[in-house]
Amino acid sequence: MSEGRVGVDESGKGDFFGPLVIAACYVGPEHLAELEGVKDSKKLTDPQALRYADIIKRVCPHSVIAIMPVKYNELYAKIGNLNKLLAWGHAQAIENVLEVQPAKTIISDQFQAGGHVVKNQLKELGRQAEFISRVRAEADMAVAAASILARAEFLRRLEQLSREIGMTLPKGATNVIPTGKRVVATHGAEALSRVAKMHFKTAKEVLGG
Repeated sequence: MSEGRVGVDESGKGDFFGPLVIAACYVGPEHLAELEGVKDSKKLTDPQALRYADIIKRVCPHSVIAIMPVKYNELYAKIGNLNKLLAWGHAQAIENVLEVQPAKTIISDQFQAGGHVVKNQLKELGRQAEFISRVRAEADMAVAAASILARAEFLRRLEQLSREIGMTLPKGATNVIPTGKRVVATHGAEALSRVAKMHFKTAKEVLGG
């Protein structure tokens, strides 16, 4: 790595419970020694992700945006499109980092809708940088660092919601219906929107069609 760049990634997009978290992180040559061992968050255990996130936060300029379920559901109802919501969050996190640490290059994972969606949302600072959107961008250290920050924050917030609701909210979107039904049975139907993404088909199944 000859010069620094900003990487951006998200966590929680495919999880029924918990927030959508978007993180941007600047990594320069001066950070590499301390970030040894940092790799795509999908290859780390939860405890490793949490531990590495603490190191990254201490070392690198970063921004983490957590959109909790209540706000997420509100925004999704307004925007009606996950890609647009993601693009807005990516652009905001990138701008936050660029305000404290200028960079000529921004790297993002390939969006379903393409990187231009994020690029169009960028403000003045972001537009001055080269925006690269590519498949498996987590191979880049800056994107890997951002992916860890996003995953760690998702895990923390999911645990926080679990404590608030009084039961363990599982990750993912496959084995979540029994927990969803338990949330509704214990706290009522409206409680589901405080902990889950309501546009998932799962929400209809939980609420009985």
